[in-house]
This record gives sequence, C-alpha cells and structure tokens, in this order.
Amino acid sequence: MYNGTSLFSNVGIDEHFFKTRNVKIKVANELLDKRAMFYKHLYPDVDVIIGDIRNDIVFKTIINKHVKYKCDFLIATPPCQGMSVAGKMDKNDERNALIKYVVKFIQITKPKNILIENVPGLLKFKIEVNGEKVAIKDYIINTLECMGYIVNYGVLDAADYETPQHRKRAIFLISNIRKWEFPKPKNRITVKDVIYNLESIESGEKGKHRFHYAKKHNKKHILWMSNTPTGKSAHDNLEHFPIKDNGEKIKGYKTTYKRIDWDKPAPTITMANGSISSQNNVHPGRIKKDKTYSDARVLTILELLRLTGLPDDWNIPIWATDNLIREVIGESFPPKFALSMLSTMPNEYEDE
Repeated sequence: MYNGTSLFSNVGIDEHFFKTRNVKIKVANELLDKRAMFYKHLYPDVDVIIGDIRNDIVFKTIINKHVKYKCDFLIATPPCQGMSVAGKMDKNDERNALIKYVVKFIQITKPKNILIENVPGLLKFKIEVNGEKVAIKDYIINTLECMGYIVNYGVLDAADYETPQHRKRAIFLISNIRKWEFPKPKNRITVKDVIYNLESIESGEKGKHRFHYAKKHNKKHILWMSNTPTGKSAHDNLEHFPIKDNGEKIKGYKTTYKRIDWDKPAPTITMANGSISSQNNVHPGRIKKDKTYSDARVLTILELLRLTGLPDDWNIPIWATDNLIREVIGESFPPKFALSMLSTMPNEYEDE
C-alpha cells in the first residue's frame, strides 16, 4: 500500500477508486473552504490542509504531514483556467506558475511515484524561472530528471479509459523506480450506454433519483431546444433559433445551445455545465410524435455523475448546492481515467 499526498485536491473525485490500486491518500490540500469540506465529507480519514500552497505556513504544513505519514506517492492537479481552451488562455494568469510549488514539493519530499494532470495547454505554456521564460514541460522534465526521475508525458483522452466523456489532459507519469508506462486505451463508452435508461424529464421536473432533477429554464430556451435535433445546435435551426429580445439573431459558437450525441462519448464537461447557452450542455433528447425533441434542458447531476464515471450513490453532502456540485464535476479528473494511470504504476518491490 502506497500512502500519498494530493495537491489541489478539489473534492477528490480522481481518488474515488484509488484504494483498489493500493494507494491511500493521507494528506490533501485544497484552497477553497467549501471544496475542502466536501472532500472531508468524502474522505473523513484524510488530513486536509485548507489554504494557499503559496503561503509558507501552508506549504510547510503539507510537507510535515507528508513526512509524518511516510507518503511516497503524489498526485497534483493544479488549477488550469489560465491554460484552458474553455478559459481565456491567459499567459499572465498567476495560477500557471503553481506548478513551481509542485516541483519544489517534489524536490523536498522525493516521492517515488508522481502523477501530474492538467490541460494540454500545460505542454506549451511558459513560466518565469530564474528570470527566464521556460516551457512548463521543459521545466518539469529538466528539473526532475536531474534528480534521477524518469518522466513520461503525453496528451491522453479520458474517453479511452472507461469514461464516457472526451476530456483531453496532459498527463505526467513520473517515477524514480522505472519508466511509468501509459496504459493501453480501452473500448469507448457512449452517452447512450450510461444515461439512456434514465427517465425523460423536462425543465423543472424531478425523476426518481435524488439527483435526477432538471434545472428550470426560461421559455425561450425551452422552445429553441425543443426544436433542436440530437447532436445539433439551435443556431442551425431554420426557425426557433436563439434571438435577442429585439428579434435580432444571437451570434455564437455552434457548440452553444447544443444537444450532445447519443452514440459518442460526451464532450468535455465544463464548470458551466448548468447553462444551455454554454458549450455542449443539453441532453441528446428523443424525437416525439409532434417532431419536437424531449429533454429540452441541461444534463442533470445524475447524468453528469455517470458521464464522469462516478457511481449513482456517490456520497454528495446534503448541504452541497447545485452550483457547487456542478462546478466540482466540471473541474474534475475523472476517477476511472486516474485509476487507469495507477494500473501501470511502478512498484519498488515488483522485481524482488
């Protein structure tokens, strides 16, 4: 059993299956109070340090706890909005430099195996190191290889690892035991495979499951989406397309006001998954007798859980709001994606 530390933990969605691979997270760090409370609800035995890793006291506390619990595994998923296509690709976003604290942590604690996950933009973005602009990728590789680590990196898609959602991520698998290989891709799972059996519900309605309830949408959005076929955007409708109050047609990307497909993995779930006008958020729908389409709404939380690879009985705290749940899912590292990476993790005792 490897004891581990989790940095930038969110609520620990990625860790859901870790114990099945003999990894036990003992220490976690999360900046935001509500997310840390959510994490502690899910993992009451983990020592959670709340606060900014850039704060000296917080950083030293994480180090001390890591040493106390004899951790030799690290997972780090630093915030990625500054490097994200869904964000504004802001090269000056200070969050882009958080990777330096991950590297500093590694230099001090020297864990045997390290998993770093971020958006693909991580591989091309530059940060300032000792007064020079250096690609984050090169900074990680050059610094850690000098310490004897073997660094394996690439862009992988969650859809290839038992997750019914396209979610491309830059993955670094780092070990001082041997090369940590990427696992082989598996057959893809479609939206239909995981949510087709759920009952059809419309705006404001509730299904049988606690988290299968539909957000309430305005009448215009319902009209537009009721007339939008599966996999299409309301922008493509010949009538009942998005318009402003003055009747002017709304301009926007064809990924907005858009239903997802049944027969493919879902598009990437973002933090804005509760908005019809954002990207790829609307249920696929089923054609009705009157030629309109059912389920003119965003995906329910239950549907989001299934498309992320979480179980229906995921232990969501009662106090968690709809917005909070949607946000943490939208920023998650899907658990079966993370679990697949652990399936090839080197073991220091494997050759004995």
